[in-house]
Amino acid sequence: MEKITSIFTLILVMILLSASSKYYTTSSKELEYEEEYFSYDEDSERGPARWGDIREEWSMCKKGRMQSPIDLSNERAEMVSHLGILKRIYRPSNATLINKGHAMQLSWKDYAGSIEIKETKYELQQCHWHSPSEHTINGTRFDLEAHLVHKSKSGKIAVISIIYKLGHADSFLTRLKEDLINIKDTLEIERTVGIVDPRLIEIGSHKYYRYHGSLTTPPCNETVTWTVTNKVMTVSREQLKVLRKAIHDKSGSNARPLQSINARTIQFYTPEDY
Repeated sequence: MEKITSIFTLILVMILLSASSKYYTTSSKELEYEEEYFSYDEDSERGPARWGDIREEWSMCKKGRMQSPIDLSNERAEMVSHLGILKRIYRPSNATLINKGHAMQLSWKDYAGSIEIKETKYELQQCHWHSPSEHTINGTRFDLEAHLVHKSKSGKIAVISIIYKLGHADSFLTRLKEDLINIKDTLEIERTVGIVDPRLIEIGSHKYYRYHGSLTTPPCNETVTWTVTNKVMTVSREQLKVLRKAIHDKSGSNARPLQSINARTIQFYTPEDY
């Protein structure tokens, strides 16, 4: 009887270990899935054309009708003067930098100011960079695009987009040079960079394009008011190289392909005295 009990106990332990091993394996796979990023590699199963299939909450990436980025064509744009000069009421604030594996991101941790669009206040949240540019202007794609992301209290998003070509170094990126270099090989670890003044980010012109679109990364929500400044700024080859270090797939790009404009209106703001 004692021998039978021992055998039964051994079988029970083996069953429990097997179940435990199975559970661990499943959990590991789930964890691995959670940690995987979307890709910009067109040949990848997680590439831009398949973002909408990866997760249910990302479905807007494939079924949305107001997706970004788009080509900003002067022929298509409606020339207007009533939108008003873009007023950025910013202030210096504590910030952090992080290499997210698909982009370098600077986030302000305290109140860093806001912009106002159609009487709605949007507070500055973060800035990140895409290379090459995501938006094109009259069919031309440039070397870099910065996105200054703002959010309203109701959750709507307003992004100011600044486009760059190779040339002189950008002064704001020069301010962040050492911090960007220090995080280029380190993923998902926030680095405190102290007080950063967003007023130092130059936009170069009062003219801009305005349209309604989406986030250019999953979940591709169509809650974004885009303001793309008209003047093309400059960035050095060294600065571009550091920012591209954040792209951890073989595509060498973190720019989403152009999306269909569909029936959307694109406005081009020019002050009346221009």
